[in-house]
Amino acid sequence: MAMTANSGSGGISSEINVTPLIDVLLVLLIIFMVIVPVAPKGLGVQVPQPSKQDNAVDDAIVVSVSNTSGLGTAYKINQESVAKGDLFTRLSAIYANRGNRVMFVRGDDSVQYAQVAEVIDMGRSAGADHVGLMTPKIESGQ
Repeated sequence: MAMTANSGSGGISSEINVTPLIDVLLVLLIIFMVIVPVAPKGLGVQVPQPSKQDNAVDDAIVVSVSNTSGLGTAYKINQESVAKGDLFTRLSAIYANRGNRVMFVRGDDSVQYAQVAEVIDMGRSAGADHVGLMTPKIESGQ
């Protein structure tokens, strides 16, 4: 703040000298204009690359639960018959080294849903990430 003496009245008047303030603001503006384009923008991201192996698509795992006349319930993994006691161990072996962890469950109309739900639980426990139910409409492509 600068104070000047008035020659006519003899009192002191104070006026704000804004020139140094404007100089400081211009210097700060120039500094920020130089720094902002240099600052890194965004995040560094590494995109996963496809493996060098052949990109063979894993076959879909379809577990069928069907009711055989008088013999009880039959279980199949991709048309291969499996006993109910061996179903969990077979699914665990399949999903142990598999990247595509999708399982489809096909149940007959005559099978109780509790049996289908039991197969779904076994698949989730064995390592299947996604479980889908196959209906006659899905199988026919509708």
